[in-house]
Formats: sequence, structure tokens, C-alpha cells
Amino acid sequence: MPRRVLPPPPPLSVRRPPWRRRLRILLWRARVPFAAVALGLAAAVAVGELRPAPPVTVDVLVAAHDVPAGTVLTDADVRTAAVPPDTAVAGAQATGHASVVGQRTAVPVPAGLPLVPGVLAGGRLAGPPGTVVAAVRLADGAVATLLQPGDRVDVLAASAQAGPGSAVARGALVLPAPATQGRGSGLLGGSGEASASAPLMLAVQPEEAAALAGAAGTADLSAVVVP
Repeated sequence: MPRRVLPPPPPLSVRRPPWRRRLRILLWRARVPFAAVALGLAAAVAVGELRPAPPVTVDVLVAAHDVPAGTVLTDADVRTAAVPPDTAVAGAQATGHASVVGQRTAVPVPAGLPLVPGVLAGGRLAGPPGTVVAAVRLADGAVATLLQPGDRVDVLAASAQAGPGSAVARGALVLPAPATQGRGSGLLGGSGEASASAPLMLAVQPEEAAALAGAAGTADLSAVVVP
């Protein structure tokens, strides 16, 4: 009797899981990337909270480059710098370049130094704080034409009675000549006898000014350039 061959069973139908179950599976598979993103966001927030606030600064006017004494400032000589308020020099707060442009430097000003009244001659003769301005007429007036604003000199007084000269002022700062005297190749403008007879303007200590005034009428004054 021949064997009976049974037909193959029909394929089993695949049932798709419900959408909620599929969502749970996707979320389970994505748990690691989600955790990494959450950790990164938490770290960014923590760093932002711990980061110090930007420092408070004020704007001051400073020299844009090294400026020699006696220079009439232009806009190119001045720049604005931001500094902490506790380090800002009094009188250096920026109010616009126009507040210093056109003024003359009384001393050499290195780059970055605040442009305060003590370093500017302005429209009047003025020396650094604590000094006074003395007009000194040298025995050899032509020497004054060789000096430049910013030079430091010792002033010596010599007379026939006193013998060798003695210093009546040390390290005196040579100031720019007043504008009415003009500007020349040296400290004093012009030429000839008028220039040679013009006084030398020096910033000295108050007690030295008295000594200079006393020596002017009794001794010949000379200037020696010092470092």
C-alpha cells in the first residue's frame, strides 16, 4: 500500500507587537545615547553656574606708543584701555580722545601709561606731582638750546667766593618750553641771542626752588645732564 504524503503546514503568521511595546523597545535600545546627552547637558549647566562673572572694568586713556616729552598729542598717540577699577589712576578715566589731544607731554610717556594730569603740561607749565616749576637762567644760555624735554640735570652754582660749584638741585626734570617761546631744534625755539637768554624751565623739589632762587643772584649756574 503506497504511503500517503502529507502537504506541508501553512506558514505561521507573524504578529506585530502593539505600538506601545515597540516604543518601549526603542526607548530601551536608546537608553545609553539618551543618558550621555543628559549627562552632557548637566555638565554644561554646572560649568556655566561655576564660571565667574566677567570682571568689572573701566576705560582709561593711555599712550598708544612711547611718547617723548614735549610732544603735542594727536589722536594716533592715544588709545583706550580697559582696566580694573581699583587699578585705575585718578584722573585717567576716558572721556574721549579730545580731552587730551592737543596737550603736550611734560615727561616721557611709555606705551600703556595712563595719560593723567601729572604727565601732561596742558596749557600751563607743570611738573610731576610733588614738584614745582623753576625758571633757571644758566651762565651759558646756549647750553639750554641743547637740552630736550625729559632730560634730567643737576644744577651747579659756582662763584669766585665759594670756589668749586655745589649742587643746588639734583635730577631736575627739563620741561617743555612755553609755546610763546616757539619750538626749535633744541628745548628753546628760535635762534641767536633771544634763545640763548631764555630761561630753562625745570621741575624741582620745593626746597630746591628756594636754593635756586638764592643762588641765582650770587653765583653762576650750570647744568649737568644725569641719567
